[in-house]
Amino acid sequence: MESKKGENTMSFISKDEKVEQVEISNEMKKAYIDYAMSVIVSRALPSAEDGLKPVQRRILYAMSLLGMQHDKPTKKTARVVGEVIGKYHPHGDVAVYDALVRMAQDFSLRYPLIEGQGNFGSIDGDPPAAMRYTECRLNPIAEEMLEDIEKKTVKMLPNFDNTLLEPEVLPAKVPNLLINGSQGIAVGMTTNIPPHNLNEVVDAIIAYIKNQNISVKELMNYIQGPDFPTGAYIFAHGLEEVYSKGKGSIIIKGKAIIEEKGKQKIVITEIPYQVNKAELIRQIVDLVRTKKLEDIADIKDESAKGKIRIVLNLRRGANPKLILNKLFKLTSLQTKFNVIMLALVQGKPQILNLKQLIECYVKHRYNVVKKRTEFDLHVAKEHEHILQGLLIATKNLDKVISLIKNSKSTGEATNNLMSHLNLSNKQAQAILEMKLSRLTQLEQEKLKEDFEETQKRIKELQTVLASDQAIFEIIKKELQELKRKYGDARRTQIIKQAPKEISELELIKKEQVVVMLSAKGYIKRMPLKLYQEQRRGGKGIAATELPTDDFVQQIFVCSTHDLILFLTERGRLYLLKAYNIPEATRYSKGKALINLLQITEKVKAVIPLTELKGSLFIITKKGIGKKISLEEFVRIKQSGVIAMKLPLDDSVVDAKLVNEENEIFLATKKGIAIRFDSKEIRVMGKTAYGVTAIKLEKNDEIVGLEILNKNSKGSILTITEKGFGKRSDIEDYRKTARACKGIININCSERNGNVVGIQFVNSEDSIIVTTAKGMIIRVPCKDIRVMGRNTQGVKIIKLKPDDCVVDIVKVPREN
Repeated sequence: MESKKGENTMSFISKDEKVEQVEISNEMKKAYIDYAMSVIVSRALPSAEDGLKPVQRRILYAMSLLGMQHDKPTKKTARVVGEVIGKYHPHGDVAVYDALVRMAQDFSLRYPLIEGQGNFGSIDGDPPAAMRYTECRLNPIAEEMLEDIEKKTVKMLPNFDNTLLEPEVLPAKVPNLLINGSQGIAVGMTTNIPPHNLNEVVDAIIAYIKNQNISVKELMNYIQGPDFPTGAYIFAHGLEEVYSKGKGSIIIKGKAIIEEKGKQKIVITEIPYQVNKAELIRQIVDLVRTKKLEDIADIKDESAKGKIRIVLNLRRGANPKLILNKLFKLTSLQTKFNVIMLALVQGKPQILNLKQLIECYVKHRYNVVKKRTEFDLHVAKEHEHILQGLLIATKNLDKVISLIKNSKSTGEATNNLMSHLNLSNKQAQAILEMKLSRLTQLEQEKLKEDFEETQKRIKELQTVLASDQAIFEIIKKELQELKRKYGDARRTQIIKQAPKEISELELIKKEQVVVMLSAKGYIKRMPLKLYQEQRRGGKGIAATELPTDDFVQQIFVCSTHDLILFLTERGRLYLLKAYNIPEATRYSKGKALINLLQITEKVKAVIPLTELKGSLFIITKKGIGKKISLEEFVRIKQSGVIAMKLPLDDSVVDAKLVNEENEIFLATKKGIAIRFDSKEIRVMGKTAYGVTAIKLEKNDEIVGLEILNKNSKGSILTITEKGFGKRSDIEDYRKTARACKGIININCSERNGNVVGIQFVNSEDSIIVTTAKGMIIRVPCKDIRVMGRNTQGVKIIKLKPDDCVVDIVKVPREN
């Protein structure tokens, strides 16, 4: 090796060698394609004929050669793995052992091909024991896969070092690809074929053999759907697409029952296919810890002996259906199985529909049965040929003995027999090897019977080969025998109706809550049960801690499933779902409403309702009323919609739902009230201002609105800013026309102050009174006596010197 002076590089190529220049991108592309095809054909995808990947096929073949049949003793799996990687599979031992383990797991394969002894992993994701500890042997159904392999039924290929032969595919009497499915990820493609029930698959294949023009839809009369080893439920919706196109998705739903005996509990008895049970329990625990799943007292895993039993003990008063909805929505108790029925058809990857999968299996079995018959015919003819020679020998026994006695060697004896008795070399050899015991009369008769049986057998085999129908009849007969031996009941139940998407509302616990809105726009909700009734005149409990410049403006009771309309002082309408209001403690101020809705104005009316139907009556402080249909607000944006156009000197006081049969009751700050029929105000459009509902005196304004039913029995409860209140019978308020001056409702004075609000109540109701400083008291209405209209009322709540009442809300009796 020489280098010229001044050169910094060294040449390692001799002068005699020629350098071929190639484009590196083309070389890399070629190398990658070679690698991809190797993964696709030799590792990741199953064959459509026997449903096995190369590593699975090699494991079963090696175990068969090792004599590991189901009626033989088990052997160490390490021995199998060594045999496979040493003779057939040039890859790591871990890959081979993992494939072997999976074929032995009854929760991975619907019909396991290998019987394992020892720790072969669990549905909890526990790994199997090391291969030196576990033992295995073939299951009977795997032996059916290998049956007739010695009869030259499948093509044998040289192994990786050309020292041995291995099968290209197995004879596969069992339709393994359909009954056990397959999963694999290759390069640029993946397969995910679900397992099926053997009885159904056999019936479908027989139906295809009887009518090869059968449609996929007709085949689905036999194959109802996938049958997973872990049971559970699947929805029929989407199955037709899966079976007709070869791809789609199936929703799998775990099986859970609600037990009412003793403590209420939810018991999960079946989980979706390929779901890790321990991981599922961890998901549930995390949801309980983060309070996304409530009312679960404890979780127990009582699974044993292959049976799953996960017990969720519930707290008293829990809603098990709600908890189940959350489990299906938030955990892997309900999953989606994405189907791609991709397999190698004669070595080429292809997406197959149900009919094509069956067609591939039937074609393969046709070829196997034909080759097996040809092999048996060849063996039978050879046997017939030998028997012919032996029968000739028994007829010419003295001559045969003489020829053998007079021969100097075995070769000469063979030639003499062939020439004198017109025999073939094989026949002559058979005569020379025949025992003298076969020369008895009885043995000669047996030879004749054997010859006749062999001839009969030859005719039968020739008849089979002469007719395709005869071959198909054999396939059908073998399938029926498989069904008799290994068929079992379906594990996965099919739900006929389409899967219902679990709505957000179904995940929310339905309960009565108190919603509180402050003057500065902070909102929160709390369970109503936090507020126990007190006698009137009590001090109340703290409902919230607000800054000194803020106070509670609105308080109302609703269900978590309700919709809540917010109407601002300028007549803009907003919509919020009750469960989207954050739940908070009594001492927190809540969350700013502006973070939930794009509200920039002061909220004056809050209307809880179950759906957007009916009419809304709006009243302003100047006594202008307007009725508008809620059906105009089909879509309410987060930024709100206009419900009423107002002049600058007026603003909304309140709004409530109303119909034509209702009556409207209005109360003013100075103690005046008016009652009139709601039909006196017609339904108007969004941009209308409204009509006069009451004629107000100077310095007076509307403070309360109630909607009454005709012939309502009850009383009007009025409360003032200084904590006084009273009830007056509704009959005391005569009905007038709209736009009148009204009548006295309460006698307002320095002692009790101006009116803050009114409520229509019954004696079974209770009220919640809220103060500007955030104090709340809940008082039963029966503690507030009924009195005349022209009275000042009684003390409802004791106020601090700098505090005042700001709102009143009715709490209906809980049934």
